[in-house]
Formats: sequence, structure tokens, C-alpha cells
Amino acid sequence: MPTRRRPATRRGAGSGRRGSSGRRTGRATVPGASSRILGFGVALGGGLVIALAIAIVIAARSALLGGFESSAAAPTAASVSCPAAAPKQIGTVHVPAGPIAGYCQDQLINAAHIINAARALGIGTHTQAVGVMTAMGESSLVNVDHGDAVGPDSRGLFQQRDNGAWGSYTDRMTPFTAATSFFTKLVKVPGWQTMQPTLLAHTVQVNADPQHYASYWPAAVAVVEELSGPVPQ
Repeated sequence: MPTRRRPATRRGAGSGRRGSSGRRTGRATVPGASSRILGFGVALGGGLVIALAIAIVIAARSALLGGFESSAAAPTAASVSCPAAAPKQIGTVHVPAGPIAGYCQDQLINAAHIINAARALGIGTHTQAVGVMTAMGESSLVNVDHGDAVGPDSRGLFQQRDNGAWGSYTDRMTPFTAATSFFTKLVKVPGWQTMQPTLLAHTVQVNADPQHYASYWPAAVAVVEELSGPVPQ
């Protein structure tokens, strides 16, 4: 009888080689637990380094901005040394050399003009301080002959615009007249006697930030109390 031939074994498409045990060989080695922990630790450590670097940058930026903002605030007596000067009489106000709340005589003279203008209108010390506070926030009590990017036509202690509401250039650059214009508008504000100082100043000046003047209030009170009398709170 003819000898039968056994059919050849058929391999499936794409199957791997099998060893004597029947398991596939050539499979990728699965990382052990220790390798996974090590990788996680490296990633975690790198993240902490990045976070620390970001925190350092933020802290440095905050310190820089804080220093800038502090320098822009009202000066303090401890940070200012005024030149020797004889006291001056400005209208009804006796002006010393200073400093008072960090302001020297040339600035205090401008505060005296503001006080005199208020007195001429029968305005008391609390609202006198509002006027001084406003000029501190607008010009640092310096009668500046220039404006800024927002108001290039602004002039004087109160940075009054050339829009017809504040008089001529000479009016805006004359401290007593500029202060008179400020107080004349102020007393027309409903509830001005009881309004918060910075909000009252903002209503008159129409500043972008209603709280802009608030940081100058303590210094304004100190100046007015020294030059004019007690300021009721």
C-alpha cells in the first residue's frame, strides 16, 4: 500500500515563533515596579524644580512691582529731608520749611493756596483736606506745566484739562484760581459733605480709578492739620 504523507503544519499569519513550552518568544520585557517608581520620582523631582523656579520669578517680580508702587505713593516724613528755609506767610496760612508728611516748603506753599481758596468759599478743614489730597494725587503738590499721555493738555496742581470747564491756561496754572475752580465744582456734587474723600475727588476730577486718591488722605490730613487746624473725620 502507498505510504500516506502527513499534511504540513499551517502557521497563522503574523504568529510569533513558539519555543518548546509553547509560549511565544521575542515579547518585550515589562518594566518592573522599581523601574516605574524610579521614573515617577525623576518626573516628580523635575516638576518640583520647575515649580520652585516659577515661584522665585513670581516673588522677584512682586518685590519689584511693590517697590515701584511704594515709590509712587505719598512720601513720608522719614524719607524726606527738606532744605533749611525761613517760614513764609501765604495769605492766611503760615508755612514752615517742612517736612510735613514728607512735603517740603515749596509744596506746602501750594497746599496753603488750596487752603486759602477753600477758606474764601467758607469751606472747612475736612474739605480743605480733600482738595490737598486731590492735588497730591494729581501733581504731588507741584504746579506742573505739562500733562500726561491720557491728558496731554492737563496743567497745574489739579491737572485740569483745556476743555473750557477750568478756565484759561493762566487760571489752571495759578494755584489759588485752580483750587477755587476745583472747590466750586465740588460743592455742586450732591452729598459732598458726607461723601468718602476719594470718591468725592473722583467725582470732581473724573479719574479712571475712584480709589486713586485714597492713599494720599492721611498725608493730606496731616498737612491741613498743621497749616489750618484739626480735620474732623
